[in-house]
Amino acid sequence: MFRCIPLLKCNRQVEFIDKSHASLTEIPEDIFRYSRSLEELFLDANHLRDLPKGLFRLVRLRKLSLSENEIARLPSEVASLINLVELDVSKNEICDIPENIKFLRSLQVADFSGNPISSLPSGITHLRNLTTLILNELSLQTLPSEFGYLTNLESLELRENVLRSLPPSFSFLVRLRRLDLGMNEIEDLPDFIGSLPALEELWLDGNRLSTLPNQIGLLKKLTCLDVSDNRIEYLPEEISGLESLTDLHLSTNLLEQLPDGIGALCNLNILKVNENRLMSLNPTIGGCSSLQELILTMNNLEEVPPTIGNLCQLSNLNIDQNNLEELPSTVGNLSRLTVLSVRRNKLHSLPSEVGQLRNLHVLDVSGNQLDHLPLEILALKLKALWLAENQAQPLPTLQKDKDQATGEVVLTCFLLPQLLHSSSYSSSHGLYSPSLLIFTYLPYLSPLSTKMLSTKMLYQILSTKMLYQNYLLHNSPHLSTL
Repeated sequence: MFRCIPLLKCNRQVEFIDKSHASLTEIPEDIFRYSRSLEELFLDANHLRDLPKGLFRLVRLRKLSLSENEIARLPSEVASLINLVELDVSKNEICDIPENIKFLRSLQVADFSGNPISSLPSGITHLRNLTTLILNELSLQTLPSEFGYLTNLESLELRENVLRSLPPSFSFLVRLRRLDLGMNEIEDLPDFIGSLPALEELWLDGNRLSTLPNQIGLLKKLTCLDVSDNRIEYLPEEISGLESLTDLHLSTNLLEQLPDGIGALCNLNILKVNENRLMSLNPTIGGCSSLQELILTMNNLEEVPPTIGNLCQLSNLNIDQNNLEELPSTVGNLSRLTVLSVRRNKLHSLPSEVGQLRNLHVLDVSGNQLDHLPLEILALKLKALWLAENQAQPLPTLQKDKDQATGEVVLTCFLLPQLLHSSSYSSSHGLYSPSLLIFTYLPYLSPLSTKMLSTKMLYQILSTKMLYQNYLLHNSPHLSTL
């Protein structure tokens, strides 16, 4: 694609050329004719291996994109492109960045990702106009000591390297808004992280952190913090200072409790603490008045505090695979809740207040110890009610019955009561024992649910298929899959 400016000698005034995905093995010679006018050149996704000298005579170039080629060397002649504002050489086979890249004084955006680069030249710290620097998927072990001299940086990506530390000069990056250090080997986040007042996004997932420094609370503009997949055992109370935080990702760590300061995060929308070791949930959680998604799957929770009912904006609550024996009645205050998932706990009953959740579309209570459901559930407009791990239909037929112990009218069906305890399935393999399934299940069917079983249904339950085949546990589909 060529774009010309309207002059008499149009063939000499081309400003823009896009030859991406053109199966090129070398740069066409005719491109070099436009050295006086060409400003943007895109040669992405070809098979280029070498960069000819003619390319570096295009001194008016402002954008040069060479991503997804087979380039093994970035020549030192690149320094002649003094007007270059954007350079993309990502996903090539470049081993080194030339030292004289420091002469690209106009460069604002640079992407070197996906190359086998093990170190950065000190010259890169002279690119003082850089606002975006992308260095993902390299092999960097350290950064230059003067890296912090890139004081105009607003976005810095260093994901999937082997960094263990950051140079002290990092504290000079006071304009940095986005910092991605995910998938490195950082064990300690330095205190000077609190010296980055403009920071809005901080990605530290997939490192070796055991905690965060107290200074993290100084990041008043931070909206997203991801420290998932680390070794974090505790968080400082100073986390309460993150007054702008909307997304907090703490998944796959070693947390046994959350700091009380979590309740001060009144702008928090998403909190993910799945796959930790939480024994209890702080009552202060009720202070997170903007929370819309709370994920607590795979912890050791035995109860949920009544203050959870204060989360009036909550739409998704997932407490799968914990040790809950009951839910607080205040759960009925979650008027905007659309998904409630408490599968694989130890629930014996659900509070009748669940019937107040008029926006609830998905209720997953499979893998518990429920004998029946509260009558109030009939008031809900559910699209999925999951009572068993391998339930065939999202909405089983419910029938009214009488609780023999209390005399209350309740709901039941052929999937209730749930009597598949941990002894009847292997959590490591996700397999049910068919013999335990049959002989544990049938004796406890309520009179009404027994009447509901047709001869055909009984035959299916007792068929050879059920007696001799293992049943693989599948995740219950939620609203988005219906």
